[in-house]
Amino acid sequence: MIRTLFSACAVLALASPAIVGPALAQSRYDERPATLQIPTAGMNYTRRIVDIPMRDGVKLHTVILTPSGAIDAAMLLTRTPYNAEKLSRNSNSGDLGTALYGYDNATDVIVDGGYIRVIQDVRGMYGSQGIYMMNPSPAGTKYNPTKTDDSTDAYDTIDWLVKNVKQSNGRVGVIGISYDGYEALTPLIHPHPALKVAVPMNPMVDGWRGDDWFHNGAFRQFGLSYIWEQIASRDVSVPWVASVEDQYDLYLRAGSAGALAKQQGLDQIGFWNKVAAHPAYDDFWQNQAMDTLLAKEPLTVPVMLVHSLWDQEDIYGATAVYRALEPKDANNDMVYLSMGPWHHGQEIADGSHLGAIDWGSDTAKWWRGHVLAPFLAHYLKDQPMDVAPVTAFESGTDEWQRLQAWPAAPATTPLYLQPGGALGFTAASGAATADYVSDPAHPVLYEQRPNAPQGYDNNPWPTWLADDQRAVSTRPDVLTFTGPVLTAPITIAGQPTVHLTASTSGTDSDWVVKLIDVYPDQVPSDRKMGGYQLAVAMDIFRGRYRESLSEAKPIAAGQPLAYQWALPTTNHVFLPGHRIMVQVQSSWFPLYDRNPQRFVPNIMFAKPGDYVKATQQVTVAGPNASYVALPVVK
Repeated sequence: MIRTLFSACAVLALASPAIVGPALAQSRYDERPATLQIPTAGMNYTRRIVDIPMRDGVKLHTVILTPSGAIDAAMLLTRTPYNAEKLSRNSNSGDLGTALYGYDNATDVIVDGGYIRVIQDVRGMYGSQGIYMMNPSPAGTKYNPTKTDDSTDAYDTIDWLVKNVKQSNGRVGVIGISYDGYEALTPLIHPHPALKVAVPMNPMVDGWRGDDWFHNGAFRQFGLSYIWEQIASRDVSVPWVASVEDQYDLYLRAGSAGALAKQQGLDQIGFWNKVAAHPAYDDFWQNQAMDTLLAKEPLTVPVMLVHSLWDQEDIYGATAVYRALEPKDANNDMVYLSMGPWHHGQEIADGSHLGAIDWGSDTAKWWRGHVLAPFLAHYLKDQPMDVAPVTAFESGTDEWQRLQAWPAAPATTPLYLQPGGALGFTAASGAATADYVSDPAHPVLYEQRPNAPQGYDNNPWPTWLADDQRAVSTRPDVLTFTGPVLTAPITIAGQPTVHLTASTSGTDSDWVVKLIDVYPDQVPSDRKMGGYQLAVAMDIFRGRYRESLSEAKPIAAGQPLAYQWALPTTNHVFLPGHRIMVQVQSSWFPLYDRNPQRFVPNIMFAKPGDYVKATQQVTVAGPNASYVALPVVK
């Protein structure tokens, strides 16, 4: 008995820890605690992480930031594909304002308002379970046969929040920018009773008509890198890799958008394959357009739509939703519109400048303090509010306006293109055209080379819409029409509409029209602005959709044909001493894919031999003279 016990002890003493006790050895030498306790000293908020169950059992990763001492506080919810953990911890700080500082957080309004901040990863992204679909169609439809969508997920999230966040007053507002702005629209479809207000800022609304993916049928190629990075992995850990710094070279060498997509591996990505298969405005795009969907819904939740007048990414969406919802607002007290002189998302940052343009004050800070803050406080905390149905910044005078409705004027004043590069409010008599040769091998740039990869840090992308158009105005393939020096101001407030009569020697063509404010030759107070050409509204139209947006058709070669489309919303005063200019061109590269100018079934997959030069003729005199109809305020 004694010998047996001694032998057993000896074996244990001599044996290697890796053999007899790996768990014991690991716990002995691991310097990381089994359960980490996060220190809270000095913090003015609590951070709670919850995986909220949806109706189908999928759990969505949610961060809840509650100010210390909060009682009966309202909640502000943002649903995002951009990492809830990061957006709720932009800086490692115990101060809530510092933690929230950054993208998608109107930090001063959120913190000063005492709101409980809730940020959630959408289904299939980062910490959330389930599959990810980009801007999915409503549940149970042709392009989304599942039983859930962003609307149902928002409903289930709000339902959980009001039942489980004890510091709340049971009221929820939704807010977000861009994709997150889209996510602030989806809860308006069958809204939860606790949803009291929505603030979609620069929302993705219609990806074909004029937001991220297309503009009037022309494909925005820079979406390729976004699609890859957003969908290739759940945590956006697989970067878009291209060994060409100048995007002009990258896209031109690849040829078509489809060829570059294949080169970069996007043929593995479901959403890209859908985009490539639906180049026209068919039911795929129509069934997910949020303005169309919301037009069918009753208006029960107050909403403030926020629009940037120089939004380089989603310039179509906010005003499109306003047009869809405003007719339902019988008392003019449910649908609000704010329009500022900003690029995409600049309303939560410094709004003093837009590229070279100095507004003379921080327009974004003013708007947050005088419009956004009281609007949220009114519907979430019953505080009084004095916010006009439309708050619009008027560029030129650089002043904020309080309006009852938008637009302030219809687009009924023709501004005619005239022979000799002239521009005026009467059509020239006789018959004349202005001609140029469009060569896909030498496309017109959307900004000066080198075209840096799209991004936000030290990058010209955010402000390119306000770039000086002199960079291209003297190219032989850009028609430039300039009016006389103004002796009195001309105010426009609405959507200018292009009425272009043109022919092409090809069988397909793109048309780009720009409405430009030309500054005086010298501006003593700001010398860099002397002669500056500021585009106040410009956009592209793909000619194959002249007869129908949903069906591409060849253009009859050599025949003058009528094209009509609306430019983005503008609210601008052309001041005395300035001149009005209109430019016309047929490419806008590399932002938009090149039109081969020979009709092919799908431009995404045009072959090198399909790209041909074309002679373009724009009618500038007679009864069919081309013009831009301006929304002139009388």
